[in-house]
Amino acid sequence: MPTLVAKPPQGDDWMHEAKFDGYRSQIIIGAGGARIFTRRGLDWTSKYRDLVEAAKGLNVQNAIIDGEVVVLNDAGLSDFAALRKAITRRQHDLYFVAFDLLHLNGHDLRDMVLEDRREILAGLIGSDSRIQFSEMMPGEANAIYHLIDAAGLEGMVSKRRDSKYRSGPTTNWLKTKSFTESEFELLGVERERGKPAFALVAEPGTRKYVGSAFVSVNREMRERLWKRVQEHAGPPPKDMPKRPATQWVKPGIKARVTHLRGEEDLRHASLQDSGKRIEGRARLSEAGLAKFAIKRTIPTSSVPNRGIADAWELAVLPP
Repeated sequence: MPTLVAKPPQGDDWMHEAKFDGYRSQIIIGAGGARIFTRRGLDWTSKYRDLVEAAKGLNVQNAIIDGEVVVLNDAGLSDFAALRKAITRRQHDLYFVAFDLLHLNGHDLRDMVLEDRREILAGLIGSDSRIQFSEMMPGEANAIYHLIDAAGLEGMVSKRRDSKYRSGPTTNWLKTKSFTESEFELLGVERERGKPAFALVAEPGTRKYVGSAFVSVNREMRERLWKRVQEHAGPPPKDMPKRPATQWVKPGIKARVTHLRGEEDLRHASLQDSGKRIEGRARLSEAGLAKFAIKRTIPTSSVPNRGIADAWELAVLPP
């Protein structure tokens, strides 16, 4: 498993690829056919029937392929919410993005360097299959990260070119997550003397708690926030556990929060602002909203990472 880092590693020793927002899985092909297992070892073969058929079409006797099951949105980017629906309702929307090869035709490849494993893997996968090869992205690490963030992808994974395959956490694979800004409803502010303050937030219009966000150390922002909280003080939401150090607010106060993209829970979240009351039900900001135009030039049956490739070709970087 890749180790989470704040910035991508630099230098020619590293290869970089887009981090897809899906389910990490392994395809195992043998004499009995093909099966697909989750990261936790669950057999999901029956859930991925179309992918299993695609795996049977690979020209191998036996193999273990590591990758990610994904679904694409209209921009060609992986969409986790759509993936969860597709597993039960729209099997034909599923793709398997392959990024490593552990075994092939009786040979254990885990001690082979990554660059060589990937070269063999690329030769096994056709361009018209539901199993696609995850291309490495050329260029300098910071430039790649800037583009991936702008295109609305979850982040990037950097791997040492000479790394061997090992299960479990490793520093030979590093992931750098991108951030997104979403609009929530402020429930209250939790603060204790000598400790950082946190804004408790909910999905807009629901009062359903989703997590907390760090309140900036900027004094002016903290004072402005606290004044607003006191002006709109209210009762705690229903079913909310007691929090003695929290000042609750009335419904309808907006809160803009920056947080890691592609996470089910709020992680590394920080409050950006809170302001006008929400009129009716507001929706979350689009997490995948790209700052660069992404031109859809290919059919949905094409490679899942083509959306980011198009962005690479068309992006006009700011001065």
